[in-house]
Amino acid sequence: MRAADFIVQSLKAHGVKRVYCVPGESYLALLDALHDSDITVIVCRDEGGAGFMAVAEAKMTGQPAVVLASRGPGAANVSIAVHTAEQDAVPLIVMLGQVSREERLRGTFQELDYTQVFGTIAKAVHEIADPRKLPELLPRGFNIAQKGVPGPVVFSFPEDILYDEIEGNADLVFSLPLVQHAPVLIPQLQRLIDAAERPLIMAGGRLRSPEGKTALKRFAEAQRVPVAVTWKNQDVFDNASPLYAGHVGSGNPEAHKALLKEADLIIAVGTRLTDFATFNYTLPQLPEPIQTFIHIYPDAEALGRVYATDLAVVAEPAGVLHDLAQTARVGSSARESWISRISTYISDYTAFAPRNPSDGVDFGEVIMALAAHAPKNCVVTTDAGNMSTWVHRHWKMSTDNMLIGAISGAMGIGVPAAIAASINFPERMAICIVGDGGVLMTGNELATAVAFGATPKIVIADNGIYGTIRTHQERAFPGRVSGTNLVNPDFAMWASSFGADVFQLSLGDDVEGTVANFLTSPKLAVLHVKSSAKALSAFGSLKT
Repeated sequence: MRAADFIVQSLKAHGVKRVYCVPGESYLALLDALHDSDITVIVCRDEGGAGFMAVAEAKMTGQPAVVLASRGPGAANVSIAVHTAEQDAVPLIVMLGQVSREERLRGTFQELDYTQVFGTIAKAVHEIADPRKLPELLPRGFNIAQKGVPGPVVFSFPEDILYDEIEGNADLVFSLPLVQHAPVLIPQLQRLIDAAERPLIMAGGRLRSPEGKTALKRFAEAQRVPVAVTWKNQDVFDNASPLYAGHVGSGNPEAHKALLKEADLIIAVGTRLTDFATFNYTLPQLPEPIQTFIHIYPDAEALGRVYATDLAVVAEPAGVLHDLAQTARVGSSARESWISRISTYISDYTAFAPRNPSDGVDFGEVIMALAAHAPKNCVVTTDAGNMSTWVHRHWKMSTDNMLIGAISGAMGIGVPAAIAASINFPERMAICIVGDGGVLMTGNELATAVAFGATPKIVIADNGIYGTIRTHQERAFPGRVSGTNLVNPDFAMWASSFGADVFQLSLGDDVEGTVANFLTSPKLAVLHVKSSAKALSAFGSLKT
């Protein structure tokens, strides 16, 4: 068969149901091979948007997702998704066109050396100049993307090899290594937990699967240990539980940080513990935590890399937590007092109080209305920016929800992620929370939503500024606004042009009623909120 047909057959063998792309002449044969397959080709409007959709799918399913892009400019555009996949530990397969073998190394039109471009952010970069290597390198790439710390793998195909005839087993799939803990570790872990008066779990995205969420819940309840969820992983534990210790990320009050730092045992499970997940490496404190520190992750590379550990366990965290949950513990008075203090603080901290700003809608009121009226199993996607802080602080998510955001902090992921959620899970409502900055980066993908029958609900916080940057600017250079004001289009007309149902909120409008009506739309819908710039985030106000 042609190499292009071999690639498509291998994608099917690896369970790929759809690919996201912007078409390009450098991989026409691959597009032709997809024509007769049952793999759906989701045609997007920008490679960054296509890549974000693939990243979101991989986050939601836990399986590698695939994005295709053409050489040169297409590859450069998709690099934002490659970086996000690396930062977020997401298994992403990127397939890029390349100039023909004869033209390589001549500085040919749109030629890039992908090993140089992606070498520092991808787990592997394979340029396959010899099609006979396809039977080996394709399954190897899928294996690399998934094992250990998941991440992006880039394939580069010189366009002429796609037409070469090759032989080999296109159905070959490399098995993933089993990462299991030794049962002898369980008593050792249990002794450390029993010795603690103020233990704290820090739970990460590796627990997003149903098995992971269930194991975390059972362990926390059986062992009486509070759970703090790391940056953008709010959905792994029930936010209404008395054991919920809050979302650890950006903007948390000093009182919240101080309380959690009183822990005498930290159990980090399913997280690499990067800066946003640790209050900038202060919970635990690097390089030597003041607490007893247990770190459980399925890749030894992530263990002992930044922190000294008392016990580092290379294992799938769900299995460890499942075993520890088998023996319930009766909480000591000190343990129960610790739980009570955290629960009381979180109850007050997550309670919402309107601010009644005079320059626009309090966006917190919009988020509270969404939380009240949205289906309990909705998917929520958040773009980068202050508008997401109300979600993290006040929306009490359960494990029935799915929260998708970029740990990398990349603007523009919100809309494509919601579209991918609607395509992958059409039976569930997908709600995107995005600012006026992020929506104009990838909002053009609403055309993709319409083309493929996706019906996400897009909520735009329009306050006319790059809010997060303005926050930092006012802190560093108060009163000296430079480069952070925006001139926006009429978002209602813009959304209408795609065929979306449009709803609007301005100061004084009925927030509750408008949000309820917005969520009942059966099609793609956009809620344009003229939000307050002064009431900028769930943690603070803009004074100028």
